Amino acid sequence: MSAGLPPTDRYRYADVVRDHLYLAGQVPIDAQGTMPGGVADQVRQCLSNLQRLVSARGFALDDVHHMTVHVAGDHALLLEAWDAVAEWFEGDVPPATLLGIAGLGHSGQLVEIDASVVRADS
Repeated sequence: MSAGLPPTDRYRYADVVRDHLYLAGQVPIDAQGTMPGGVADQVRQCLSNLQRLVSARGFALDDVHHMTVHVAGDHALLLEAWDAVAEWFEGDVPPATLLGIAGLGHSGQLVEIDASVVRADS
């Protein structure tokens, strides 16, 4: 993947349709296939992957107009994840939904983030 994301079988990261970028949920795995352990580190990796993908497809982070942050775990983990999201965006988070869920696709995965991306100039 040119965006520096890990290669995946049977999985598409994104599709561009005119001025929209449709993203699959971004997982906290780097290009080497490593996943950090803590919630905050997983949030940062998900957002780093999201930023790489958005940029590689010709969009900007300012084009992110909604995010859903999925967190597996208790309420304290949700709050920790949200703090990491707010820190990443320096307090100016796009509209977002924070969801507590039962589980995610990879063993040890606590966070997954998807987004709605539309070119700001359209």
